[in-house]
Order: sequence, then structure tokens, then C-alpha cells
Amino acid sequence: MSLLDRHLAFVEALRSAGLPVSLSEGLDAVHAITGLGLADRETLRAAYAATLVKRQPHRTGFDQVFDLYFPALIGDGASSDQLVDPAETAAEDSAGSTTDSGDGPQELADFRDALVDALGMGDPDALARLARDAVQRFGLIRGRGPGEQRWSSYNVMNRVSPGELVARVLRGMGLEPDQDPATRRLVDAQVRAFEGLVEAEVRRRAAEVRGPEHVARYTVRKSIDQLDFTAARKSDLEEMRRELGPLARRLATRMNRHKAARRRGPVDFRHTVRASMSSGGVPLEIHHRPRRPSRSDLVVLCDVSGSVANFASFTLMLVFALREQFDRVRAFTFVDEIHEVTDRFRPGLDPVETMAALATSAQHATLWGRTNYGRAFTRFAEQHPDALTPKTNLLVLGDARSNYSDLALPVVAGLVKSARHAWWLNPEAPRHWGTGDSAAHEYAALLPMVECRNLTQLGQFVHDLA
Repeated sequence: MSLLDRHLAFVEALRSAGLPVSLSEGLDAVHAITGLGLADRETLRAAYAATLVKRQPHRTGFDQVFDLYFPALIGDGASSDQLVDPAETAAEDSAGSTTDSGDGPQELADFRDALVDALGMGDPDALARLARDAVQRFGLIRGRGPGEQRWSSYNVMNRVSPGELVARVLRGMGLEPDQDPATRRLVDAQVRAFEGLVEAEVRRRAAEVRGPEHVARYTVRKSIDQLDFTAARKSDLEEMRRELGPLARRLATRMNRHKAARRRGPVDFRHTVRASMSSGGVPLEIHHRPRRPSRSDLVVLCDVSGSVANFASFTLMLVFALREQFDRVRAFTFVDEIHEVTDRFRPGLDPVETMAALATSAQHATLWGRTNYGRAFTRFAEQHPDALTPKTNLLVLGDARSNYSDLALPVVAGLVKSARHAWWLNPEAPRHWGTGDSAAHEYAALLPMVECRNLTQLGQFVHDLA
């Protein structure tokens, strides 16, 4: 593969990973590389990142794809500047040239001791070496033939169990596990860093066997703003929470700018004609009628059942981060019983505490523990008849899966009629609407249903909402 072919494949892999890379940005990267040269790998990484990465959440995916197409090591861990053909090394590994020694109980105990020392020192070079060693010794998948991936990060984590070493690391520092929370968080961060290094090493070895295109397509996770809410892991949820603040600020700025642009009313023809008399009847200045300022209310009905809990929580958090754009915002959660949670979003509350409060509120939003949209809508109409007015926007959050129960469509039609506007955000892909117990098509006939599976789609909807 020529350097140009590798560059084009690398850019295409970035696009597949969710990074918006345009043709002009790809050309900018070529010009930057031409000026900086190819002698230093980290300089090459910096040149690509400066020209192709627009937002910080995209950096993780960029680094993973870059490491696949421009690996620092080859084979079992030889430096990339050594004159070794990666294809030959991969073929030898696939043929079974790697030995199976060094993975017995005593070797595992010695390795864990070395890992404890590296975690305690926080030495990134030592962790990188141990990650390569761990994949080589404990990550082998036996029975795989040539051309098949032979290493697994799950095997490494199952054997090494780095999370179980945190207490040993702290005791080596003279601390009890619960004595110093700040130090424990630092050690936990080192454990996560080691796990990331192991995953990167497995991806690198797999790319040598199956090609970087295949690995980038199936193993590189999308950027955090394009990751599905329902597929997010615990670490992803924490990163999403950090993205909510900047996202809310960007959306508020855009919304205020668009409102300012619409502040002028229609053309005041009479005033314009009168003003043109001073210039001989030529309308040099167009006058507009003043537009009456107005803001609407927002009512949110949110399904908090287990299947959509992450989606519901983040949507509520972002909407309430933009609550100053509305006169009043009220939020209700439900599974089969309606429960108001407006007081959970008081100004100044910590987002983590708010998320925990939302999880607790789900206990009050269920009677039998099975999602029932029809009952929830009916109870809302009965208990809060004054919530919807001609100046209220209604927002429903949920996957519209109601366990084949009554949908209360006439009640929903009445709610939509009472509101100024109504929307439904569904975290499922449209191809799943109407399958199984999904009533998406029935509800979509009464109010617009919008796909909302990630932060990008959520941000775009809230931007359009205002």
C-alpha cells in the first residue's frame, strides 16, 4: 500500500468512525505532512489531528484509527523502525510461531506483582510494556487458524483482573482502600489506562492479521456524541455527562442568535413610504413593525423504564440546561404511573446527583413494573389537566413499547390538541418502529416522532425546538 493509499484509507476510516472529515481537510492534512515530514510518528499524529479533528470528543476515536494505520510497533512488539515486514510477522504469528510459555500460575502471580508496582508508580511506559506482555502471554485464543484473530482483551482481563489489584496498590502506598478517596480515584484511573492499552494492543495485532480496515470498521467505537444512548457503558455515560454542559451552552448561543435574527417583525409599508418622502419617494430605509417578544412553556413526559433510562435522563438534563429559553418547564416520569420531577432540576444542583435522583424517582413512576403508555397518558390527563395550554410545547420521550397494553390513543390526541406543539423523541432506529410491542406508528399518526439515539441528534432537535 502506497503512502497516498494509506492516507485515503485512513481518512475513510475516520469518516466511518463518525468523524466529519471533508475533502478540503484531507488536503490540508497532506500539505501539513509535506511540510513537517514523516520522520517522527507523534509529529505525524499531531499534523493529522490539527487538520482533521474538530472537537475534543472525536480525539479518542481518531487516536484509535491512527494507531491502526500508523502502528508504533509490529508483530510481538518490535519497534516499527526495525526492518521487519509486518505481513511476514503476522503470517508467522498466525501459523503458531508464538510460544505458549509464561502463562502458568506462578508467571501470572509474578506478572500481577509487576503490575501492582507499575500502577503504584503511575509509569505509562511500564504500563505499556506490561500491556504488550499481557496480550502475548495471557490473551491468546487457542484453536484459531491462519488469518484469524488470535488475541482477546477479555482473556487478558479475565486472567489478570487488574481491578482486583487496587487494594494491593493502596496498601503498598501505606493506605487502606477507603482511607483516601482521591488516591483511590487516581489508582482506578491507572487501571482504566492499562485496560485501554490492552485493548489497543489487541486491535494492533488484529489489524496485522485482518487488515486495519476490518478492525476500524468493527472495533473502533464511535465518537461520544454519536454513540447510542442505549449502547453506552458506564465510562461512556460519565463522558456524556461532561458533554452536556458545553452542548447546552452551544445550543443556547445558537438559539439566542436565531431569535435575535427573527426579532424584526414584518415590513411596515406605511412607515417606509412616509420615510421615503425625504428622499424624493425613494425608500432608502426599510422600516419594520416591532415583534412582540414571547416564550413558550415546555412539558416533558419521560419513560424511565430500564430499556430507555439512559436516553431519558440525558434528554431531561439537556432540556433543563436550556430551561431559561422557556417561560416554564415541567417534567414528569412514568413507567405505568405518572410522577412529577420538576423539583429535581433546581439551579445549582450537581448533574450526578440529579441523575441519581431521577433513578430513584423511577420507583414512584411504576405501579406494576411494566411499561404502560396508555395508563400513563390517562393518569397525566386526569391528574394534571391544566399542564397543557395553547402556549405549551409537549415533548414525549420513550421507545413507544407498551407491552401490548391499551394505547389510549383518544387521550393522546386530546393532549396533542391542547398543546401548542407536540413531539415524540424515540431512541430506537426507525426500522424497529412497529415491530413486536412497539406502537410507534400508532403514536406517530398523532404527533411527529423523531429518531433521537445520540447527543448529536438530541442537540439538533433541541436547537430546532426553540
